[in-house]
Amino acid sequence: MNYDYPHLTVTVHDGVATVLIDNPPINLMTSGLFRSLAKVSVDLSNDDDVRVVVLRSANPEFFIAHFDVAAILEFPTDGEAVEEPELGGFDRMCEAYRTMDKVTIAELRGRVGGGGAELSSACDMRFGDLETFRWNQMEVPLGILPGGGGTQRIPRLIGIGRAMEVVLGADDVDADTAERWGFLNRAMSGDSLSAYVDAVATRIASFPPAAVREAKRAVNASVERSLDEGLKYESYLFQVLLRDADAQPSMRQYLDAGGQTRDVELRIGSVMGELFDT
Repeated sequence: MNYDYPHLTVTVHDGVATVLIDNPPINLMTSGLFRSLAKVSVDLSNDDDVRVVVLRSANPEFFIAHFDVAAILEFPTDGEAVEEPELGGFDRMCEAYRTMDKVTIAELRGRVGGGGAELSSACDMRFGDLETFRWNQMEVPLGILPGGGGTQRIPRLIGIGRAMEVVLGADDVDADTAERWGFLNRAMSGDSLSAYVDAVATRIASFPPAAVREAKRAVNASVERSLDEGLKYESYLFQVLLRDADAQPSMRQYLDAGGQTRDVELRIGSVMGELFDT
């Protein structure tokens, strides 16, 4: 598939699509960048050769600064505010990254704020640069609020009290704090960040695709359903995967490699990577 969009460079290797964001000087979420991110989400979803999507920035100082405030000033204000029955365009774009059959990972260097943080919060995982990462939701001082999912996704990641501090305080959050609070999976230094993200992405891309897809759906169901409903859905997906063509060979491969023996079980993490590193 030919991936060609303004402000984005897309490369695909070993099942991992890397989307490099480049909208100088501060990677502002302009209408053009938004359209490109929305379009690439659809195209990646439809590409069977892609199993994992990594979002990165070409600018080490900014992942995405925030949504274009000048554009917000042009939003229509005629008539009364209404609660729309359907999601808006930005929410649909973020939901595409959250719900697509691919695993989505945001690698966050430099500043991330507003709509950039809202996009990354919709991804399955977030990893940040220990030295340069700074997160800021700067909407409330401007007289508005995070309108791209921030008030809904951030509390689900870090809890209501901390979300109130981030949203209402509008102050910088560093990588160490974001990691402790649960916004970042991990905070890492320098080149080790990209190396780790690449390793995680490549590892996941090597696993049986149906298992990755359904496991992601099951985990997402934990915040969408009651515990009872989620457990029933998990059981259903488990049964679905037992009938998938990859399941029986993968389990037999594990047993043939010494699975359920002391030596293998003591290093099960590395063994799971080695089994599918072909």
